Amino acid sequence: MTRLNPQTTPRHELRAEKARRNHEAALDAFIGKKAEIDEMLARLQALSDDHFGFDPEAVNWGAVGSLDHVASDLREITDFLFGEGEFAE
Repeated sequence: MTRLNPQTTPRHELRAEKARRNHEAALDAFIGKKAEIDEMLARLQALSDDHFGFDPEAVNWGAVGSLDHVASDLREITDFLFGEGEFAE
């Protein structure tokens, strides 16, 4: 009995092609999400450079609370990405 080489069967080639297309689609989606994040980061940096729209001469505790909320959300994101805080192993 002769066995076919699994690397040369049409079924293997179809699976390999499907895996290649799947990888390309995932990579395209990844690059799109990265571009989306880069745009958000640039906007955040520009807003930070402008004191988040607050007049430094008129800052009050409400402004501090608003920035605390933003900092908390960003801390959760950075903790997740860097494996820190509640995400530390």
